[in-house]
Amino acid sequence: MTVLVTGGAGYIGAHVVRLLRGTGRDVLVADDLSAGDAARIGDAVLLEIDLADSRSVRPLAAAMKRARVREVIHFAARKRVDESVARPVWYYRQNIGGLANVIAAMRATGADRLVFSSSAAVYGATTLPLVSEDAPTEPANPYGETKLAGEWLVRDAAVAGFLRGVALRYFNVAGSGWPDLGDPGVLNLVTMVLDRLTRGERPRVFGIDYPTPDGSCVRDYVHVLDLARAHIAALDALDREQAGFDVFNVGTGRGASVLEVVARLGQVTGLDATPMIEARRPGDPPSVVASVDRIEAELGWRAEADLDEILRSAWRAWPASAGPGS
Repeated sequence: MTVLVTGGAGYIGAHVVRLLRGTGRDVLVADDLSAGDAARIGDAVLLEIDLADSRSVRPLAAAMKRARVREVIHFAARKRVDESVARPVWYYRQNIGGLANVIAAMRATGADRLVFSSSAAVYGATTLPLVSEDAPTEPANPYGETKLAGEWLVRDAAVAGFLRGVALRYFNVAGSGWPDLGDPGVLNLVTMVLDRLTRGERPRVFGIDYPTPDGSCVRDYVHVLDLARAHIAALDALDREQAGFDVFNVGTGRGASVLEVVARLGQVTGLDATPMIEARRPGDPPSVVASVDRIEAELGWRAEADLDEILRSAWRAWPASAGPGS
């Protein structure tokens, strides 16, 4: 049997592909390579395809039949909040349409195990000290809305009885499991700070007047390799007889402030990380930290890497992941 990994040539997907191959599992990667790199998937089979195109169902199903796919891990999606606000219709077509096409191909081929890449963005601007899976889901932007709607679609397919599904709600993912699989995007705090530091520029911190210990926003940072292992644990759990649909947070249960991350990156890199303080950005909640009791109790998973290892691994991978213009 083969595992289909959509978006497997991307940052997180490539880590999961490498772990799966390390366990001896065959892997089929479906990716349009718009944000991925075929060199990242090793000897996994690549199907270059735009999953958001309704015409993709037939060729995807054909490839799944040839490979005897039963299990699917679905990463392929757009994930820029600002872009989702500017292009909401396109985001729904990409994220919900792509997922619907994958599920249609699964139903056509009898594949019945699905791990869905969701996000803590489904919670919106929460004020809870620890966010559990039972917290209200009130996304603050179209990106978060598409992730929540994706969860509903997977749940409804499970209720209909033709698949078992798990949605993993990621908190702040950073670091690298291997130096050649660093995050190529400059879209989160860690990579944005590294980008500015290596350009000789001061990192930007938006707001230091929040009700947090040092006034800057607090977030839960999880190592990408720990996150990848969570996908394997979720996939294995779908073999249980009672499996239907469930959601799990993936984080550490510990928060780190923006100022703390910036200062530690200065120590890791040896570069001057004196921040440039700017005004708050609209919509940034003071603190978002995961409750991880459920995933530990039900899947036996817990994060192993601490913040220092996350930052050190991100720095080790930075020369390899930082491309032209990044």
